[in-house]
Amino acid sequence: MSGFESEKTSEELWRNALSLLRKMATTDQERSQLERYIPMFTSHGIEGNSFMIGLSDEFEVEWIGNKLAEPMERALRAAGLSNDMNVKFAVRQTSKSSTISTASPQLARSKSIDTQRIPVSHMRGIPSTMPLHENYTFENFVRGPSNSFAHAAATAVAKGPGRTSYNPLFIYGGTGLGKTHLMEAIGHYVLDHSPSASVCYITSETFLNEYVNSLQNASTDAFRERYRKVDVLLLDDVQFIADKEKIQEEFFNTFNSLMQYHKQVVITSDVAPKNLKGCEERLTSRFQQGMVVEIESPSYETRLAILKAKAQVTQKIIPEEILKFIAENIRSHVRAIEGALARIVAFMSMQGDIPLTIEIAKHLLKDSIEEEKTIKALSINDIMQTVATYFGVTLADIISEKRTQTLVTPRQLAMFLSRKLTSKSLKEIALTFDKTHATVLHGAQTIQKRIDVEPDLKKSLEEIVSQMGRKPSDVLE
Repeated sequence: MSGFESEKTSEELWRNALSLLRKMATTDQERSQLERYIPMFTSHGIEGNSFMIGLSDEFEVEWIGNKLAEPMERALRAAGLSNDMNVKFAVRQTSKSSTISTASPQLARSKSIDTQRIPVSHMRGIPSTMPLHENYTFENFVRGPSNSFAHAAATAVAKGPGRTSYNPLFIYGGTGLGKTHLMEAIGHYVLDHSPSASVCYITSETFLNEYVNSLQNASTDAFRERYRKVDVLLLDDVQFIADKEKIQEEFFNTFNSLMQYHKQVVITSDVAPKNLKGCEERLTSRFQQGMVVEIESPSYETRLAILKAKAQVTQKIIPEEILKFIAENIRSHVRAIEGALARIVAFMSMQGDIPLTIEIAKHLLKDSIEEEKTIKALSINDIMQTVATYFGVTLADIISEKRTQTLVTPRQLAMFLSRKLTSKSLKEIALTFDKTHATVLHGAQTIQKRIDVEPDLKKSLEEIVSQMGRKPSDVLE
């Protein structure tokens, strides 16, 4: 390959490399991270004997370059880039809302930077290392019973950052349920209504790495200044700093400084504050002093509403029976639902002359449906932990000999669900609970009788089942 390529060739290389890069991501975390980074590329193209990839500033070159240099080069090589061509990340001044140019322009700024360490002092002045996703707004968020309270709390915070009792706002829930969407929607709303506000969106992983860099470069004062003067701090995935004593202390002090000056803090996590293992009690206590809200797995109705909203944007006429089929079979999280819809839309775009049927949808989504079945293969310990968390007790309480009503109900409920949602024998269930066969059988039968006459208990059962990605009909006779 020569030092210069046609626009078409460069674009083909880029498009194929991104496709390969996505296939190389094997876990939900890797896929989520990749989809976060890709929109941050501002340009791509051939310059001399290098394939140049643009980013908006030196910090992004340092951070994303270090993360993606090796996999990006492998993807480009596999896509057809010659071995005598270099792959480099470069700085290109642009607005934070810029995305990858489909025309593959040459880099607007000739200065190129290899993926080497850049001093923290060179970070951009805007107190945010990550741009807000342009689609993560309140307008694009589909509300339902599983997320309505979290949406209401986020809206209140966005309209009065630092001025409500919802400070901090702590949003927790499983992967792909919309925590980050709501968090970034707050950022968009604040910036739209107060353009001069200082809004910082950052993951706890990035916060940790910036802190480590500041220690290495003797610039901790600049690091602290950066985060203690923002108006709104949006910290994603706080569970990442668990078991890391120094960064917890740093964040604790940053948090206190922001709260002292009535600045808004919004935090997301995959678990509730009280279940953040490895986090100091003084920190989890601070997290609970404002508003703690949960986003649960979406109900069938919410999944269908999400699909209809997303389908409308695609401008494809997708039969409602297909949308219902997806909503019925893809239940784990919103990203899985969106992925299934994207596959259907791709088929319609490429095979427009073939009518879309349920049988075709089953074939297109067979891998996703199988993955859902795997997700739903619950263990007895999974069930016990979910029930314990729901009722605010511990796993030790569930298997203890204590007979108080506050423990008997969750214990029997966990026994009931273990019989309904696992293929384990009565003997195996009894062994896990450290109880006799008769005790487990009695407990399960007791719950079966109670849910027929106790609406509140039935509602709790349905909520717990939904949290585990199952339908209430899977356990209710």
